[in-house]
Amino acid sequence: MSDEQATEIRVTGDAEYTVTVGRGVLGLVPEALGDRVAKVLIVHTPTVGRVANELREQLAERYGQVLLAEVPDAEAAKRVEVAAFCWQVMGQADFTRTDAVIGLGGGAVTDLAGFVAATWLRGVKLIQIPTTVLGMVDAAVGGKTGINTSEGKNLVGAFYAPSAVFCDIDLLETLPKNELLAGMAEVAKCGFIAEPEILDILEADVARATDPATDEFRRLVELAIGVKARVVSEDFREGGLREILNYGHTLGHAIEHAERYQWRHGVAISIGMMYAAELGRMAGSLSDEAVDRHRRILSSLTLPLSYPAGRWPGLLAAMQRDKKARAGMLRFIVLDDIAKPRVLAGVDESVLQFAYQEIAN
Repeated sequence: MSDEQATEIRVTGDAEYTVTVGRGVLGLVPEALGDRVAKVLIVHTPTVGRVANELREQLAERYGQVLLAEVPDAEAAKRVEVAAFCWQVMGQADFTRTDAVIGLGGGAVTDLAGFVAATWLRGVKLIQIPTTVLGMVDAAVGGKTGINTSEGKNLVGAFYAPSAVFCDIDLLETLPKNELLAGMAEVAKCGFIAEPEILDILEADVARATDPATDEFRRLVELAIGVKARVVSEDFREGGLREILNYGHTLGHAIEHAERYQWRHGVAISIGMMYAAELGRMAGSLSDEAVDRHRRILSSLTLPLSYPAGRWPGLLAAMQRDKKARAGMLRFIVLDDIAKPRVLAGVDESVLQFAYQEIAN
């Protein structure tokens, strides 16, 4: 049953659409697809196979052909071979520009589905239905799509906005706790860069804040999506403001690459945020108390704060290949204070290494 109290968060600017947050909101998907669509491809992971089949049955009452494309879990989905499989399914079913793709799964699946939709016939309708915390508050909102290569994460992709995003909180109640907590790293990030209320809720009662059945949890999801929506509304193609969403991501992506994408995204980003906090302190802007607040909040979410000391050379090399680097110059988002982010560029490598020593184990 659809939630009468569903919250609608509007993304404006270059690409306008609505993010609907609530319980039982998947009944609204046909309305978002509209009447021009004849065929629908649902890209999903094995873990949400039941939901995919239920959605297919629901849509089959209205659309001529509803196909399922099951793809691997997590980062294994974000490979060109998997995208090619989806293109093959669409090609064999004669998908046209008026047909649609639905991404149903975690952030990796919404990234993949978005890339497939953006590239098929140079763009078909896209609906995102994230089923993880990470997907809801980050990956599915904002129109960034992409796949990984052996050289790095998200190096191939496109900016492509969905027609709608549906965040059904009910889908999170069976999510493994460690995956839920990893996703909360991106929620905390939104608190650090823009929305202090998020940090207050986490500090007040972390058990309720991380329980999908509570009002506090839903409030956190809505606040984090609100941050993402406001930022991408002003800067869809990451020309300036949107860079603040990369807080913790420069080192975090390097760690993911070093771990061959076997780590959950939020786990790596937690270490990356702790590093960014230490870098901000060394840049003379972030207070000791703000750095300690990072440590307390991330620890309360049982997220890691450190990484082995001997891995620094490889991490530095990976960061220098990062897509956020410009003209060979590394760029980091640091904080002058909570909710006061800025770009730090051209930092001497000795300073970068010294900051890493503060989080090394």
